[in-house]
Amino acid sequence: MQNVDPKRAVIQITQRLSLRKPQAEALRRLDDIVDLIVPSKETDVAAARDAVRQVYGPMSDAQFEDFERDFPSICFALATGVGKTRLMGAFISYLYMIGKSRNFFVLAPNLTIYEKLLADFQPTSPKYVFRGIEAFAHQAPLIVNAENYEEGRGVRGADLFGREGAIINIFNISKINSEVRGGNAPRIKRLQEYIGDSYFAYLSGLDDLVLLMDEAHRYRASAGAKAIAELKPILGLEVTATPKSVGARSAEFKNVVYRYELPDAMEDGYVKEPAVGTRANFDPKSVDDATLERIKLEDGVNYHEHVRVALETYALQHQARVVRPFMLVVTQDTTHARQVNEFVQSDRFFDGRYKGRVIEIHSKLTGEESDENAQRLLNIEKSGDTDIVIHVNKLKEGWDVTNLFTIVPLRASASEILTEQTLGRGLRLPYGKRTGVEVVDTLTVIAHERFNELIEKAKEENGVTRRLKSVTIGEGGDVPASKPVMVTAPSLVEQMVLQAGAGAQAATSPSEASSVKDGLATTPNSFQAPPAPTFKYDKPEEIGLAKTVLNVVLPQISKQVSSIKDLEDPKVVQRIAEAAMAAQKFDEGLFATVTPEQATAVTAEVCKQFVQRTIAIPMLTITPEQQVSFGFRRFDVDLKSWNFQPLSRELLIQILRTEQRTVISGEAGGETPSRLEDYIVAKLIDVPEIDYDSHAAILYDLAGQVVAHFRAKHSDDEQVRSILQGHARQISEALVAQMKLNMWREQTTYRVTRVSAFDQLKPQTFDGSGKDAMRDFRSPPERLSDMKRFIFVGFAKSCYNMAKFDSDPERRMAVILEQDPSVQLWMKPGPNQFRIYDEDNASYQPDFVVETKTDKLIIETKRASEMTNAQVVRKADAAALWCHIANRANGRNAGDKPWSYLLVPETAVLPNATISGLMATHTRSVDADLLSRYSLQDESQFSKSETA
Repeated sequence: MQNVDPKRAVIQITQRLSLRKPQAEALRRLDDIVDLIVPSKETDVAAARDAVRQVYGPMSDAQFEDFERDFPSICFALATGVGKTRLMGAFISYLYMIGKSRNFFVLAPNLTIYEKLLADFQPTSPKYVFRGIEAFAHQAPLIVNAENYEEGRGVRGADLFGREGAIINIFNISKINSEVRGGNAPRIKRLQEYIGDSYFAYLSGLDDLVLLMDEAHRYRASAGAKAIAELKPILGLEVTATPKSVGARSAEFKNVVYRYELPDAMEDGYVKEPAVGTRANFDPKSVDDATLERIKLEDGVNYHEHVRVALETYALQHQARVVRPFMLVVTQDTTHARQVNEFVQSDRFFDGRYKGRVIEIHSKLTGEESDENAQRLLNIEKSGDTDIVIHVNKLKEGWDVTNLFTIVPLRASASEILTEQTLGRGLRLPYGKRTGVEVVDTLTVIAHERFNELIEKAKEENGVTRRLKSVTIGEGGDVPASKPVMVTAPSLVEQMVLQAGAGAQAATSPSEASSVKDGLATTPNSFQAPPAPTFKYDKPEEIGLAKTVLNVVLPQISKQVSSIKDLEDPKVVQRIAEAAMAAQKFDEGLFATVTPEQATAVTAEVCKQFVQRTIAIPMLTITPEQQVSFGFRRFDVDLKSWNFQPLSRELLIQILRTEQRTVISGEAGGETPSRLEDYIVAKLIDVPEIDYDSHAAILYDLAGQVVAHFRAKHSDDEQVRSILQGHARQISEALVAQMKLNMWREQTTYRVTRVSAFDQLKPQTFDGSGKDAMRDFRSPPERLSDMKRFIFVGFAKSCYNMAKFDSDPERRMAVILEQDPSVQLWMKPGPNQFRIYDEDNASYQPDFVVETKTDKLIIETKRASEMTNAQVVRKADAAALWCHIANRANGRNAGDKPWSYLLVPETAVLPNATISGLMATHTRSVDADLLSRYSLQDESQFSKSETA
């Protein structure tokens, strides 16, 4: 074991494991409690209970009352999806690093969670709970489980090289429960010859065994509780999302020391938002029960398919992995489940489209059918071969999936629907964080007959459903009833070549070609995309070479030329043609299908169209030349207004708005520091930016000034101690604020490199679902709230034939761009087209990129009320700085047009507006303070200096 300072261990673990806010707070409270009760075999349980109650008792947010066991056991009630397994890893790391324990026993309530825990505690797992923990970097903890404990590895306590480290026992509760069939003791309690006792007895005799209970509400039954008590751990750590016992007489836990509930997780963005869906303009009372179930299933599938397209679109736009969603149908009983299964796999349900894509899970399935479905259930995130899961009642804990977006509860009451057991199974986020795409971040319950009841209940309750949203399905609603269509929009140049290729293929093999009808290329789902201008060449070999030029050679040549205009140079065109022919020859073999003369002509045409229809966006990289370092200067603390008074008893503070209560105590437990300054320093080193080893002298100097200040006011050191003890957190927060004003940074040099003169215009992906999804951009939708649903077409100057707008000001800006004679090209860039990052390292995707006869512009439209929003200002500063850097990096190219950034309020996007007029009033220069930190040293290097 190690022996790291506990406060430092908390900081290190929080940083190394990138703990979320609730996980970090839970770890901090464990640190408090270990300090309060000093757990050991000799711990006075009653005294320990009183110590914990004093800090986390009924008057606090936790409302702890009792351990409820024969040993100190505390519960952390964290909402589903927040990360309880990682928190257990943090707990083990902390107790091992501070030297409190090297023996741990992790208890799982069922086989599913048991297997998941075994996987997550293996270093090869992508979810490895100790990744980044230095204490386990060279020697991972020894894992003992139900399959290998009889080998004696837990008793030996060392690896093959004799090194001793942490030992983690992972068992299912059924393996230690004494009540088994036939009255025989479980194997873990039977005599093992190599230790002369049972492994269970060996564990119970350890003087440092810590018990961790996953899904702790499963261990309150008499048999389970008795088995746990017999282990005699020095400390129990319970984690659960539902801190109440199961069964008919459910009771709230009394040993909770931290609560972080689903509303908190929703507010902080750690889980999906729940929504309730119904059919637009539909009265559920107008049909019988069987018809209502059919309608709910059909609408559920419509929404499910809508989600599928949204997920595929997001993945394509952001180069992310594709998430394959499924729909959960909750049935009343096993007979009902079988009936629903037969229906959704029949030809009566969407013409049999879901045959073989349904699994049915309940306790009465047996044999191969049960095994096969259980395996599909476990693999449902990876395989993508299941669209519908039918289950009786609620899925059990441990079914940890992120790709559930639609729940269809059949014959369920509102109360049953709104339970965390129902919603909790689908609240985990597929990408680990909110994406900003509403469909991807939402879990929707289809509940036609309960819709109004659910909405009203959500308004009444201050619980999981207080943020419940509504979704309507069908024409006129949020989700169209028609099958969703994903539309890929290539750049206009690429579309020209693809369109010519489709025409050539149709002439030779019509059955294999994409359909071309009335000049409009159509997708397999019959979405009619507007045609691109005609490409000059149409022979198959010419189209093949044009594709090679566009997709293979131009990305390489962009790194070798100084400007996009170089593509008009006959010598450059010849180089490109030769490179394309060489690539074609590699694919086609010795016999080329195109002559050198043809290759040059086709290449010249591709380059001509590319120059005419592409805004050249340079690719820039900004790389720090040296590591940034920072610290804090010594300064005189401003103490004039500090007049804290000694606290002789607990002071209760209740916030009026939230009714949250806070207890400030002048009689905190734990050891009494020998130096008064330690009260403050202990709080300061909890701040992530403050490293104790580097700043110890300054911290004690600042703390000393504070102590001297209060000693001058109070002659008795015990009064000063009471002030520091009761107000340490407020004092430390005030100190940190002043420390940040006295922070220094070393000078850092950044090298700015122009990787290429222009970037390829990447294909964009849209959802083309719904009736009349395509619309002329001059015609606004009847309801402006429907703006995001439409794909707009009819452009003459855009780099793409299709575009989507987030708001009507964006659409109106497109009208201005099309009408203004000075505008040559414009586009709405897709994700990852620009590499612009603000000071928080968040990527920025501008609304428009425009090229006029004299300038290149990045244009952002915003509501007038948002113009001074902090996030808008940060992104504006980042974009203006990017324009400044791009202009300096392009300095040698006299023909390159200068870049500018325009932040335009919606009130200025008027029919009579011109781009020159908007430039005159809304061009944003680089923030003076930001620009002062950047000075050009040569054409490719910038130096960023912080005030030292």
